[in-house]
Amino acid sequence: MNLSLTEIWLVSLLIITSIIVLVVTLQLSTVLKKLTQDPNQVDEEENLSWWDKFKGLKPIEKEGEIAMEHKYDGIVELDNPTPPWFMYLFYITIIFAGIYLFYYHLSPNSSLSQDEEYTTEVTIAEKAKEEYMKKFANSVNEDNAKALTGKAELEEGAKVYATNCVACHGDKGQGGVGPNLTDNYWIHGGGIKNVFHTITQGVPEKGMIAWNKTLNPIQVQKVASYILSLKGTNPPGAKEPQGEEVK
Repeated sequence: MNLSLTEIWLVSLLIITSIIVLVVTLQLSTVLKKLTQDPNQVDEEENLSWWDKFKGLKPIEKEGEIAMEHKYDGIVELDNPTPPWFMYLFYITIIFAGIYLFYYHLSPNSSLSQDEEYTTEVTIAEKAKEEYMKKFANSVNEDNAKALTGKAELEEGAKVYATNCVACHGDKGQGGVGPNLTDNYWIHGGGIKNVFHTITQGVPEKGMIAWNKTLNPIQVQKVASYILSLKGTNPPGAKEPQGEEVK
């Protein structure tokens, strides 16, 4: 919420005026109550302790003074006003709401708005998540890599493949400059560990770069898992087998 200085002052004035009206109303209500009460009753109330005034309850022996005229099934209704402690609490919430509104939404020196705080917290959380994922990714290597089968993981692997591997191996793994990835033949060994090693270290003599500086181990594991999932898909235009058959 971006308000001009004039608008801020107007709202502040409205809040202050509301508080003044509330206080004056309470005072007038107290005075009016005393004027309409019996003098003896006023004297009795003035002799009450602050705790009794705070509770605002009549003693049982004096409930007859506030009994209303109508009865129902032997039940008498008492004209008991809302206890002062409850009304004080209600007034405090009104005053607190005015202060809160001014400080958090109108004051030029207020902290960030709720939307801004949410955006800031999300940014911090994303950075923390990114740092955690980097640490977690470094714990994966070709010795402990496992073939992933989850839908979300394979979809992420497919995205990595589409970004980095299509130019040499084809959009369906059918091969091109590089070998066919959908048959049972592998030049550098099949299985998740061998494929992970090949992607990470590359095959420089055949033009395949080492991807360990571009992809983190988690990404390599996902794209390797995706490549293994292409086995037996038999895409059209598949390149002839190369290497040794791996069953």
